[in-house]
Amino acid sequence: MKLLFISNGTNSFDINAEKIEDVYEWNRGEQLVDVCAYSLLTNHFHLLLKEIREGGISKFMQKLLTAYTMYFNAMNERSGSLFQGTYRAKHMNTDNYFKHIPTYIHLNHLDIFEPNWKINGVKDKEAAKRFLINYKYSSLYDYLGDERIENRILSQNSLLDIYDSATELLDNIHDWMEIAPELNALTK
Repeated sequence: MKLLFISNGTNSFDINAEKIEDVYEWNRGEQLVDVCAYSLLTNHFHLLLKEIREGGISKFMQKLLTAYTMYFNAMNERSGSLFQGTYRAKHMNTDNYFKHIPTYIHLNHLDIFEPNWKINGVKDKEAAKRFLINYKYSSLYDYLGDERIENRILSQNSLLDIYDSATELLDNIHDWMEIAPELNALTK
């Protein structure tokens, strides 16, 4: 999460030379992208980014993935590539598509809580909502949870431009929990 913050700037950085605890106070320079939503899982992550500088997404992703690879390799006494291939990006060319993506991202970690929810449905929707909101490696926490330093990763106004409120985002998440099994059945 700290790398999401520090990689989003025009300034270079050297994690080994700095105190990582204070990363949210570093001068990262001008932002490259607006980070609108994210969910970090053990084997992949999802980001919703809005480019605010030309080439910003590519530069941000290069800095983020390089820094994480260097960190991971140092921690695990290994070398070489960590990721298979390049990152995948999709351009959101309609408001409807753009409005769907934060819901998808914020539902992604529900698989940890209830692995087959897309097929069998969510058994306890209130417990699932609590899990989603309190999952600390997701931006949903910053939209609906308590204030925390990691909130600095986000450009919340970019996402809230398409929703009337954070509650509307939560309503969309609830709706998707309801219809996911039906949609899954239709696609078979």
